[in-house]
Amino acid sequence: MAETKPYRPNVGIALLNPSGQVLIGRRFRDDGPEIILPGLEWQMPQGGIDEGENPRDAVMRELWEETGVANADYLGETDWLTYEFPPFAVPPSHRLAKFRGQRQKWFALRFRGRDDEIDPLTPRNGQPAEFDAWRWERLDRVADLVVPFRRDVYRNVAQSFAKFAG
Repeated sequence: MAETKPYRPNVGIALLNPSGQVLIGRRFRDDGPEIILPGLEWQMPQGGIDEGENPRDAVMRELWEETGVANADYLGETDWLTYEFPPFAVPPSHRLAKFRGQRQKWFALRFRGRDDEIDPLTPRNGQPAEFDAWRWERLDRVADLVVPFRRDVYRNVAQSFAKFAG
């Protein structure tokens, strides 16, 4: 039963530019329960915390793996937030099959680089590209661009980090 499965430890990244907009990427493929729906392909970068890894280290690793960004300053973080995966059918061997959803700690980071440094298309650390495009968006609008099962978390993140979004 799904209720007995644990949540996957995960970090989420609200990378804010100097104007207070947040980076979002357009996902271009499903990954087991992490489905995408037409018109709702956008999300902020996120990723799993490796065994024994500190969440602050994980956030910088995931940011670099998914966007190529290494130049960002810590602004703040949320408490742990959770969401449930929607019902899905994947083989038991799928990397997410053993989880009921994600338990996330979100980090607000200020981007200190240039836009041309952002590159979500180049695979890093043996990880496949997750996004085929990116853009800056108002933080308070992002919840409307993501799949429904993530919206409550995104609204909480937007409220928590509104002070950084200017």
